[in-house]
Formats: sequence, structure tokens, C-alpha cells
Amino acid sequence: MPSRFDVIVVGGGPAGSIAAFVLARGGARVALVDKAQFPRDKACGDIVGPRGLRVLADLGVPAPIGRDVGDIVVVGPTGRRVQLPCGEGLTYPGHGTAVTRTVFDSMLHDLAVEAGATPVQGQAVEPLEMEGRIDGYRMSAGRNLRADFVIGADGATSRVAASAGMVDAKKVLWGFAVRTYLPQAVDLPAIVFWESAPWRGFPGYGWVFPGASGGANVGLGLGTLADRRAGAKVQQELPRFFAHLRQVGLLTDASTSMASRRLGGWLKMGMVGTVPAAGRVLLVGDAAGLVNPLQGEGISQAMSSGRSAAEALLGEPGRVAERYRATLAVDHLPYHQITAALQGWLVGRPRAVAAVARLVMTARRSDAIAGGWSVFWNELLNGAPPGRHRTVAAMVSQLGETMTSHTSTARWFDATFAEASTPVISRDASLCLTRSDSHR
Repeated sequence: MPSRFDVIVVGGGPAGSIAAFVLARGGARVALVDKAQFPRDKACGDIVGPRGLRVLADLGVPAPIGRDVGDIVVVGPTGRRVQLPCGEGLTYPGHGTAVTRTVFDSMLHDLAVEAGATPVQGQAVEPLEMEGRIDGYRMSAGRNLRADFVIGADGATSRVAASAGMVDAKKVLWGFAVRTYLPQAVDLPAIVFWESAPWRGFPGYGWVFPGASGGANVGLGLGTLADRRAGAKVQQELPRFFAHLRQVGLLTDASTSMASRRLGGWLKMGMVGTVPAAGRVLLVGDAAGLVNPLQGEGISQAMSSGRSAAEALLGEPGRVAERYRATLAVDHLPYHQITAALQGWLVGRPRAVAAVARLVMTARRSDAIAGGWSVFWNELLNGAPPGRHRTVAAMVSQLGETMTSHTSTARWFDATFAEASTPVISRDASLCLTRSDSHR
């Protein structure tokens, strides 16, 4: 195995594997590094959303074999429900697919390797520097890997992001989620707002999703702002949350008594606090904070950002970081600037959380409001077809932008993404595919 590559991708999840797949197929020499041996599991709701399926289709990758899911039921603190429709968009299908991360991540990792990426099992423990920039990583087994560029796809607690100085810890919106599998049939995926006491909203969300091959994926996620110590609260509150799910009829006593092992993980949400690209380092997926602050989706964003990072590297010489930041600004910035500010304000205000949850329940009275909320909430406005749902979602987005435009979160985004129009690397800092092809 060579010790020098065009790109080192640290992390073999959906973001990293898609990036490695696109790069390798484009002729780049790629090392795909992951500390685990595949197949391996991850804490997740196990649903690939509509935009994620479109990414696969655009790349000519077959959709994963699983269970198609469409409409989502939102359950309020008192048990009231509203069904949010999942309509077909101009640029995405009208459904997602439930598939376990064990299966899905292995599928994408194998695709990247088959395309020509070199798999490396181990942990990138120490950055290697040359002329003041990251030039690769020393691996846990002692081997040095060097490359022209590094893609950090190593999750919310990314070592790549930390070693490159791309994280402002005081600004990050952290979350922690725990999930388990239960032997209970589920017809429609449900997002659950819960109050640990009357009018004391839990600062997060719960879910009961259909399993890929029967059963249910059930979990609870907590927003913690910059205080990661609060993550322990999720484990403590999970039994009470299960009791609430039984009370509102989403679970049975028998199913909760047969829960499988719990698996937890950190989330970094809303992009805020993490610079997605600087010099020769690009961050994708959870490492870049590309998780929906309102409902926790991250797989679709992971895959789209992995593709965008790879395409920036294969594109115009000398403008890699600029091109990637600009793409993220178009694809995600309007939504995350609003929702990150909203999430940041709600955490620590349990009465406000309870009030917002009750307000959402009024959407059941109007198809236009329910459909519009579904489009906005699931970050599907870009590509939604004309109609009442798109109109309502656009109004919500415009109102949200107005309400959050002067927040500290908005100012952070303005300062970070204003640089997207300024080249940050020289023209010789880009992939030379002629050289790369000669090594194949």
C-alpha cells in the first residue's frame, strides 16, 4: 500500500464513503480510513431520506434494500397527533427508506473500495505537518499516511476538525441520542415531543420508526448546546420516555420489556461553530455539523456533502475550499441559519419548548399547514413542487430568516461563509488527475 495519496478520507460512514467513491471514480488516489472493521453498527434512526436517495440515484448507485417510508406522524406532549405528508419533489422521491446502518454503511464502503479507494483500518491519531499545513496523519499502528488533501468524515467529535482548528467549541450545538430496537410493528414513523413534567418540554425529540425488516427503531435525543456533560440525561430519562410512549399508545409493555441493547452517540447540529473548509482540509457530514437541528436527520446531508467535497476536489484548480463552502451555502445555509438559532434559543427554556410543541399540533387542522411544515421541517424546500405546501414552507422560511437575522448565530454564519467568495489556496493546491491516473 502506498504512503502518499491525493486525498485521505478519515471516516468510512455515508459521508466519507460517498466522498471516496466519487473521488476514486474520478481518478484520484484515495485512502479511506476507519477505525472499525465493516460491517459495524451506529446509533441512528436508520432512515435514508428522500434527498439521500436522490444522491444515490444521481451517482448511479442502486437504492438500498429496505422498507420504504413516507408520511411522518408527529405526536405532541398530550398525545395529539398530526400527520405530515411526504410528497414527491422536483428533485427527490416521495419517500425515504429504512435500512440499518450496519447494512447501509457497509454497502457504501464496499462501493468506494470497488471504485478504487484503498481501505485502511485504524485510527488517525496525530496530524503530520509540512510547511505549516496538515499533510496527513500518523495511524494508530504507527504508519504514516500523507496526502494533498484531507476530508474529515469522522463524526461529531471529529479529530480532523479539532486538529485543524476548525471548531469554535463555544458555538457548537451538541446533541446526544440513544436508540434501541424493539419487537413491535410500526406503520408510520413517529416523531415524539415529550414533557418530563407538565409544561416542561424535554429539550429534544423522541422517535418510533419502522425497522428495515420488521420491528421498531426507538430512541430519544437531547439538545445540550455546548455542554456535553448533559448527554447522560438521555440514558437516565429513557425509561420514563418509554412509559410515555406506552401511555400514548405507541408501544406496548411487552415490546419495551424485550428491548435490545442501547447504543448512543453524539450529534453536532446546525453547522454552527464549525468551519467546513480551510486550506487543504474539508469536513463533511456530522464532522461539519450537518445534522438537522429540529428532527435529527443527518444521512442525506452526509452523502450530499461528501459528494460536494469530492466534486470540489475534482473541479476547478486552486479554489477547492471556496467551491465547497459555496456549495454548502447554497444547499444548507438558509435552513441551518434559521433552525440553529431556534434550537439554540429553545434549549434551556423548557416552557418555550412545550409551547412550540403544542403550537405544532395545530397543523392538524389544515392540510396546507401540515404539508408546508413537512417541507420546511425536513429541509425539502429546495426542490419542492409548486403548490400550497411549498408556499407555506417558503413563508415559514422567510419569517424564520427575518426573526433570526440579527442573532449571534446569524453573525457567525455571515462571517464564516462570507469567505466563500475569497480564494483561500493557491492554484497548485488541487488534484492533478493526470498524475493520479498514472498510478492506476
